[in-house]
Formats: sequence, C-alpha cells, structure tokens
Amino acid sequence: MTQAFQDDGTFVGVTVIEVEPNFITAVRTDNEDGYEAVQVGFGTTSTRKVNRPHAGQFEKHETPPRKYLKELRDVSGEAGETIGADAFEKGDKVHVTAVSKGKGFQGTIKRHGFARGPKSHGSHNIREPGSVGASADPARIFPGKRMPGQMGNKNVTVRNLEVVAVDSERNELWVRGGVPGTKGSVVKIRKAGE
Repeated sequence: MTQAFQDDGTFVGVTVIEVEPNFITAVRTDNEDGYEAVQVGFGTTSTRKVNRPHAGQFEKHETPPRKYLKELRDVSGEAGETIGADAFEKGDKVHVTAVSKGKGFQGTIKRHGFARGPKSHGSHNIREPGSVGASADPARIFPGKRMPGQMGNKNVTVRNLEVVAVDSERNELWVRGGVPGTKGSVVKIRKAGE
C-alpha cells in the first residue's frame, strides 16, 4: 500500500496491483463445451512443469507456458489476445478476490472480536468465550456458533473499490483501500456489476 493525491487534492490510501499481461489461451463455446468462457494464463514457467494437453495449447497459440490458468466467464476475446491493465479506467468500481492471510488457530477475541472477562478477584474467564450453550434443553451447541478455530486463509472478496489510477506502461492498477492477501499473492479483479 501507498498513498496518492486525487484530483481535488485529497490524500487517499491506495494499493498498487501489478497486472501481468493475461494471455487468452483458449475460448470455451456453448456448442463445444456447454458454456461460454475464456481461459487466461499468466506468469511464465518452464516447459517441463506443464502437462501435455496444456503444452499443446501453448504451442498452438505460440505463447510461452503459463504458470497460472484460470477460466473467466464474464470476459470475451479471441485466443492469442492479451488482457492488461488498460481493461480498466480511472473511476471504475472493481471487486478484488484473493486468499486472505492465514493466521492459524485463534481464539474468539481475535477471531470474532469478543470482549474479555475481568482480570481480577480470582477470575478464570479472562480470554475464554464464556457460556456457549443452554442447559438440559436443547443439550447441544447450535451449528454456526462463533468459537475458536482456523482464522484466515480463505477466499475473500472486497467489493466496490475505486480505481484511482491506471498505468498501462508499468502494468499497474491503483485501487483505493486495501485488498486481501499478502505481497505477491494472485488476485482476481473484475468490474463491479459483472
């Protein structure tokens, strides 16, 4: 993250996202595959790490092997074309999806924002969740009860982030606010409403 000035002189926090050129490696059609989509590839890798069907696709379109392959249903194009940062414009609203930072097994205070108990007079309920169920009836804990457990490392979508700037030469997209994931993680960006 960094900061940027807007046109009216206000200062906003932005996340700079590097948009590698996404090559359309295959087009799925309704007649052949039963659905409409395009397969995009990005990030280079060595030929020996690609399976034979994908290697054949890359040779057919004369592109180097790609590390990541994803199918996008809300995009149109022909095989061999590239999709880059210029697909977005300043002022667009976008949804950003990525895998959030994994924080391991956490308690209810960190995971759900519970309040802690008293720290004095012999209290043993400092960071415990407290009562979690009823008495003899229903004699169980209902599903969905907020309890300690694995935190993070899940697919998260941050919606309606504003595109502050687009730099096609450096393949950068500047969006207002934070996005999920760590530095270097792969994110999916799509226009709001698509």
